Amino acid sequence: MVVLHNAGLLGDVCPMSEQNPQVWQESCRSTLMPPLCSPRHCFLYYSNRTPVHWSLLHQALDVRDEPNWGAYAASKFATEGMMQVLADEYQQRLRVNCINPGGTRTAMRASAFPTEDPQKLKTPADIMPLYLWLMGDDSRRKTGMTFDAQPGRKPGISQ
Repeated sequence: MVVLHNAGLLGDVCPMSEQNPQVWQESCRSTLMPPLCSPRHCFLYYSNRTPVHWSLLHQALDVRDEPNWGAYAASKFATEGMMQVLADEYQQRLRVNCINPGGTRTAMRASAFPTEDPQKLKTPADIMPLYLWLMGDDSRRKTGMTFDAQPGRKPGISQ
């Protein structure tokens, strides 16, 4: 069984002191609750018969140098931390990894960087090979790791 957790809510792009607590809570809920609940439900359903691979999408490498990303940045850092804890706790029963897609041509990206030329960004289809490899048998010994879909790409607006 393969699970891809690809939830995220940009929230307010403003200084932390101006962040709306309700938006912050929703951003963290959409990003952090599935990693908390999913392994339990997977194991109850599969009763240890089937190895489970679970990939968490996170953008932490792109937000580290971006001020004003508050809830989004915090939730993505927390996602990577949860991945590491889950990998340690479940070891062979659950493969869990993070994928940093990098700047990708999506609606969320366009709302975060409205002046960016989307043609300079990779499409989701362009970075799909990493997802397919990570969810396939060739990566079965990989767990507790973060993979960059666009290694070497600099954070921020594409130039």
